[in-house]
Amino acid sequence: MSRIIAACNQKGGVGKTTTCVNTSAALAAMEKKVLLVDMDPQANATQGLGYDEGFDEDIYDALLLAESDLSREKIRTYIQPTSMPFLEILPCSRSLAGLEVQLMNQPQRERRLSKVLELIKADYDYILIDSPPSLSLLTLNVLTSADSVLIPIQCEYYALQGLAELLNTIRLVQQNLNPKLSIEGALLTMYDSRLNLSKQVAEDVQNTFSEKVFKTIIPRSVKLSEAPSFGKPIILYDVLSSGATKYMELAKEILQND
Repeated sequence: MSRIIAACNQKGGVGKTTTCVNTSAALAAMEKKVLLVDMDPQANATQGLGYDEGFDEDIYDALLLAESDLSREKIRTYIQPTSMPFLEILPCSRSLAGLEVQLMNQPQRERRLSKVLELIKADYDYILIDSPPSLSLLTLNVLTSADSVLIPIQCEYYALQGLAELLNTIRLVQQNLNPKLSIEGALLTMYDSRLNLSKQVAEDVQNTFSEKVFKTIIPRSVKLSEAPSFGKPIILYDVLSSGATKYMELAKEILQND
């Protein structure tokens, strides 16, 4: 059975897209069928897997059609291959930013993505969704369609700022839109073992999330920062790097959660 995992944090720059791209690639390296869905209008996940050009049709078109004229066959035409055999992407473009205005008065506007994924989820073992860095209608669509939420938290000042709002949004979605939604775990990113600050943030996150914190901690890494500019996940850019090792460890933890 397919699992749908959403990476969410309304703060930008926390490693959300990096985590989506590299966790997807790590799961694919384990020969799991994986779809990465890019729901961030910045389209960084799309670029991180090697697609810089726009597409005639992408997730924006699928969401527009979701209320009326959408089929599994149509969605398959939007999905693109990647350089990894078990990994595909449902890309996006900046046109996605205008979707919220278009859906403003539409019925079931929070369930558009859920309707799209319902048609194709049987094709995959895992579907990972990169969400925008805001608590918007797009994020509500992501949370409504997901089985669980992975929350990347950077080990820097103000790391926990806004998390209460995110957790409250998750509770509201559980109560009103998606009762099966759970927290997959909090993921510490950009960790620097030389800094007391990183250790303090790790302690604060542990106190906030208790057992819902991944054992894997993602280090601050030049290689992780470089890989997107080459359109590659870290496992293809530098398989021996610490970032590649850690995202493989994270993928194993996710498999253990099944």
